[in-house]
Amino acid sequence: SELTMRRAVVIGSLLLCMSARAAASCECLWRGGFADVQAEADLVVSAEVVAGKGNSIDLAVERRLRGEEPRQTVRVWLKAADYCRPEPETFPPGSRWVMALERIDRQIPGGFNPSTPNISYGRVGDYALSSCGGFWLSLAGNRVSGNLVDAPRWDHAPPMNPVLLDLVVAYMQGEVGREALREASREDPALRELILDTRAFLREGE
Repeated sequence: SELTMRRAVVIGSLLLCMSARAAASCECLWRGGFADVQAEADLVVSAEVVAGKGNSIDLAVERRLRGEEPRQTVRVWLKAADYCRPEPETFPPGSRWVMALERIDRQIPGGFNPSTPNISYGRVGDYALSSCGGFWLSLAGNRVSGNLVDAPRWDHAPPMNPVLLDLVVAYMQGEVGREALREASREDPALRELILDTRAFLREGE
């Protein structure tokens, strides 16, 4: 009957969507927080997102923390297909970040489609950002937060006390140890309780 055919079409469409999602899923091993992965990065920068198009963003570099890159603006390629990278929507224009980036040194087969030039693996000479570790930290003022050190796997925004960027730089340069980062990022339970109480008080007064 027509109803049976419609049900079959709907079920078929759902199965196609599920298989497409499965095909686009990413599989990788967790490589650690920022403290672990930054040492292997080709380029570590603090930067502001100035533009986004397709699955890429452009970063205006504020500080180069590791690596050589003469350009003041670099392009970073994010999630597309089954690439293990974060979604482009994670990094809106105007947001600031510290990122540990991998340079794209070669073009991979099927990585570029002329009909969708803004959705691709990325151009040689640009950079890619992995989601398989704490490869990015949110930057507000001069403090960072994110999966910095000893945070749960796959949690890119765990609860933590924001840490001075200069302390992170000192760690990268071997001037302070891991324990300094861990201690600085540890939440103060009393302070968190005070913040929650204050928010509740403000809501009651509205």
